[in-house]
Amino acid sequence: MENTDSYKTLSAPSEEILFKEKKSKFFGYAYPIKSEDEVKPLIEKLKKQHHTANHVCYAWQLGINNAHYRANDDGEPNNSAGMPIYGQIQSFGVTNVLVAVARIFGGTKLGVGGLISAYKTAAQMALEVSPIVTRIQKAHFKVHFGYESMDKVMRIIKQNNLDIVSQKLEMECDLEITSPKSHTEMVMQLFKENHMVSIQLKED
Repeated sequence: MENTDSYKTLSAPSEEILFKEKKSKFFGYAYPIKSEDEVKPLIEKLKKQHHTANHVCYAWQLGINNAHYRANDDGEPNNSAGMPIYGQIQSFGVTNVLVAVARIFGGTKLGVGGLISAYKTAAQMALEVSPIVTRIQKAHFKVHFGYESMDKVMRIIKQNNLDIVSQKLEMECDLEITSPKSHTEMVMQLFKENHMVSIQLKED
């Protein structure tokens, strides 16, 4: 199994952490996300929760092999908040994740260097208390065949360690199976060699 199939993400949101620097309070959070659409509601929720916060800065990353990300300074000096947060996402090697830090100003300016350090630390602390898991990217297939091909199909599945997700076994049989994503071509080929069996890749 190639490394491109496995990735690290969060199995659940982190607990809230608090980092204090010169009376400024930095509340850090990490969330698992599946799409960019989830970002805005989570940030708005944090802004309501910390209604005295001057800034709620964040960074997110989505995707495994062609990951894309965004970093947001929310009014802090350029690259003093979002990018240090994103740096921690990279450092922990996680994806499909949003890390946000709400800052409540304590009256003393920290300067750009102080801000970078504080946002980085809050993001790091949030990820340290997060439940990080390794997941495997899987491809899903639908296999359709007549009952007479059952033995052949089951042999292919067993020999190649494929997982059956669901099955309907009657005169006409339907299976849903999965394999690591990098094995997609090989799995399609295995079944296509048998003309009595049709296989289809299910889109995510």
